[in-house]
Amino acid sequence: MSSKYVAISCAFYDELESSAVKKENSIIIYKDNEEVITIHAVIVDFKTQNKEEFLILSDGTKIRLDKIISFNSIKPTDKDYC
Repeated sequence: MSSKYVAISCAFYDELESSAVKKENSIIIYKDNEEVITIHAVIVDFKTQNKEEFLILSDGTKIRLDKIISFNSIKPTDKDYC
């Protein structure tokens, strides 16, 4: 069972979206259950499912946005919330 979704800051979302538009290869560190995973990939899309937001990578990996620890060395807590 997954934990309750916590919305990310608009500024952090903007960083993710900007990278997707530019089709940049990015370094994403995220938590999957108790495992911390580092992946190098291109963000191709964003989806909302059951009031949870996800990014979709070029290899099909789907990451819930509030599970991201770091994106291109930017932490979600580095940016102000809306």
